[in-house]
Amino acid sequence: MNAPVERNTATQPADGYAGDVTPEQAAQWMASGEAVMVDVRSDAEREWVGFVPGAVPVAWKQWPGMAMNPGFDEGVRAAAEGGRRKLVLLCRSGVRSVAAAKRATELGLEAYNILEGFEGNPDEHGHRGQLGGWRKRGLPWKQN
Repeated sequence: MNAPVERNTATQPADGYAGDVTPEQAAQWMASGEAVMVDVRSDAEREWVGFVPGAVPVAWKQWPGMAMNPGFDEGVRAAAEGGRRKLVLLCRSGVRSVAAAKRATELGLEAYNILEGFEGNPDEHGHRGQLGGWRKRGLPWKQN
């Protein structure tokens, strides 16, 4: 029997925000109360694909049309409790959450991107959910 592979949980440096963390590190910080997760996916994504219990939903862009969410700044400030809590930001694959982490940092908040996002990168067939991501790593999530 193979031993489980341990993943690096150290924060990786990033340009313009506090850093990148693995899904496991983000889950540990959430469980300890050290951070709050902000799910920056659209309402439709969370509703149809799944969501992380306890995450604060603050879309970076809105469906349909993927227009910028005019309430993002206010929502992310509220999630950080005025800067008292660090943020771990989650999107589908870890792309929008980088942009959102940079914006949160501009607002004076400590913000981290969660690597791989909720669904991970597409596989050779273009399907997500098989190569990494919060859900694939067996972390808590639900689906309506």
